[in-house]
Amino acid sequence: MRKRLEATKDRYESLEKELQNEEIMSDVERFTKISKQKSNIEEAALRYNEYLKLEQDAKDSLELESDPEMAEFAKATRKEDEEKMAAMEAEFKTLLLPKDPNDDKNIIVEIRGAVGGDEADIFAGDLFRMYSRYAERQGWTIKLMEASMGPSGGYSQVIFSIKGNSVYSKLKFESGAHRVQRVPKTESAGRIHTSTATVLVMPEAQELDIKINPADLKIDTYHSQGAGGQNVNKTESAVRITHLPTGLVAACQTEKAQLQNKEIAMQMIRAKVAAFYQEQEDSKRAAERKLKVGTGERSEKIRTYNYPQNRITDHRIGFTINQLDRVMEGELDPIIEALIHFDQEQKMLEAEKND
Repeated sequence: MRKRLEATKDRYESLEKELQNEEIMSDVERFTKISKQKSNIEEAALRYNEYLKLEQDAKDSLELESDPEMAEFAKATRKEDEEKMAAMEAEFKTLLLPKDPNDDKNIIVEIRGAVGGDEADIFAGDLFRMYSRYAERQGWTIKLMEASMGPSGGYSQVIFSIKGNSVYSKLKFESGAHRVQRVPKTESAGRIHTSTATVLVMPEAQELDIKINPADLKIDTYHSQGAGGQNVNKTESAVRITHLPTGLVAACQTEKAQLQNKEIAMQMIRAKVAAFYQEQEDSKRAAERKLKVGTGERSEKIRTYNYPQNRITDHRIGFTINQLDRVMEGELDPIIEALIHFDQEQKMLEAEKND
């Protein structure tokens, strides 16, 4: 661990010098990239500097213990410094974990009703409401980007953005298939049904993050449609963007102006394309396993919401909580904290193997 701390400290000081280089300062893209790298290791580097100072103070105190007049004071001071150092050594295990470069980013979330017909769409709407409530509790901002209503309520598809402090770091483990077990509103015989909705969480991608050739985009405009298919307005304000190399599509009709819809659709297509290429890159790294708490694949069943027993179970980490009613009101912290803690534990185990 000491070697890794020394390497982190040296790397931090090197990046600091680079950022003072006039050539780099004049290059926005390079400056931004290096600033992010520096930010990712800053806490570990600065805390290690504090540790080194405490270590030197402890050595100085040890030398003072030979002085009868200073011995008692020096011994107490050294003990205090060593206790602080021990606490910091435990902290370093977490600080040295590789950081996800997307953790500080805003996100775009896509929820779809999957298996279960109308009940799946209704459940997709419940999940949207759950994440909306959670975002409100965190002080984040949520914006609807695209929505297709289900015939009996909820959504067959809903896409929205969440902006705020470290949004992706908390919600990145939500991707996958969410299963619900309950008596649907449409069920007259009172039988419990099982339905699913899929969630895809994508970090928001800026133009600096991914380069998209305008020639690779097919942009179509069309009349916005409301519930039942009626025209909301007579102008072609809705925008659909297709990324030709991947076949990915993003559409938006939530705004009245075509330009605004185009900007939102571009946000979505950037995030989708970035996620697509990131998934390809991850799959090529056979030696580097994906997150232990799940791959984020749509088909992967990650969680069950059992209404009759007021129970939620996250299958990836074997975590169960009998507070479904509270979770659906946005009290997601117990689940999110358990997922983050599990992920950190797995990374620590890998780091210990490599040391």
